[in-house]
Amino acid sequence: MIDYDDSGRLALRVGDPGPHPVHLLLSEPARPFGDDPTLDFLVTAQGQWVRVETLVRTWEGDDLDAFLSALAEDFRGWEGERTWRSLERDLTLSAEHRPGGHVHLTWGIHDRPPSEEWHFTTTTVHAAGEEMRHLAAEIHTFLTSEVR
Repeated sequence: MIDYDDSGRLALRVGDPGPHPVHLLLSEPARPFGDDPTLDFLVTAQGQWVRVETLVRTWEGDDLDAFLSALAEDFRGWEGERTWRSLERDLTLSAEHRPGGHVHLTWGIHDRPPSEEWHFTTTTVHAAGEEMRHLAAEIHTFLTSEVR
């Protein structure tokens, strides 16, 4: 769900924000080099027992929205795992279509190079088709929003 954080900056929540599950928050989109296509944003995984965050560097979003749109278009399912990664591999995503018409998205948050000392993964579950289309549209809005 797209919203604004306490500072008035665009933020996107992915997953169940309940007390026990871990949800993701994508926030603070920024263009560190002005008109350059580099787009950075903060990704935070948060739940009752965990809070992990890192800065993600992309090249115009690295087509994350297109990756999710393709998953939505294949709502009838696919075999195996489909993967996506950000420019510097600080955010990864793998998708599996499961019986019952659900897509399991496993989000990987990784420590920035050169240390790469840790990584964290969490899975969000989405209904295939319309719910995935909605997520892709929200990611597109987030990635193409006017950066403050």
